[in-house]
Amino acid sequence: MISKNQLKLIRQLGQKKYRKQYNQYLVQGEKNVLELLNSPLNVVNIFATNEFISTYQGKYQHANFIEADEESLTKASTLVSNNAAIAIVDMPNAELPKANGLILALDGVSDPGNLGTIIRVADWYGIKHIVTSTDSADAYNPKTISATMGSFVRVSVSQVDLPDYLQSLNLPVYGAFLDGQSVHKTQFTGSGVLLMGSESHGIRDECAKLVTNKITIPAFGGAESLNVAMATGIILDNFKRQA
Repeated sequence: MISKNQLKLIRQLGQKKYRKQYNQYLVQGEKNVLELLNSPLNVVNIFATNEFISTYQGKYQHANFIEADEESLTKASTLVSNNAAIAIVDMPNAELPKANGLILALDGVSDPGNLGTIIRVADWYGIKHIVTSTDSADAYNPKTISATMGSFVRVSVSQVDLPDYLQSLNLPVYGAFLDGQSVHKTQFTGSGVLLMGSESHGIRDECAKLVTNKITIPAFGGAESLNVAMATGIILDNFKRQA
């Protein structure tokens, strides 16, 4: 069963300061925990129901399962409902993307749900690493992990001084703006940076001055704007069609 100290740790890992202190984070829910078990990430403990353990322990003998009842899991979980499993995972070390291929960069995307969806979109298009500004959402926020629908195991996220990082690359930077060139008419190169800003502020001045190619998604209706995750997917699709 979950001990008081383990329950305390689970609750602490719902907060960014403790994730940084322990260098660990939570993965919750059956789908995400199963994705985790099939990945090379280092799993510390998995707290799960007897049914979950009986079903999967034989297949994943490397994992340390600790039985917990549904009530305990629900109390410990940051999700609205979680009747299967919670895992504690060590944060991986990931090198920054090198100057080849397509790099996805996010400037001030502060909503964890949006970041999680962008991670999922990146996974769909084969992007293995995302670079974000230091004030973007935490990739290890439980809401972010949940929104990735398992893609967190295949896509790494690094928070950096984004203007400095962009300056260090000898690559074209494609920045999403309302007044840019249509993505339908843009000739994308094989390598580059796709820079996306937040829905409220867009790409901010420090990064905007480093953009070499302003691009936009042409509108054919009356909507005022697109969700940043949706816009990222549309632009990635146009980029990949030319790759």
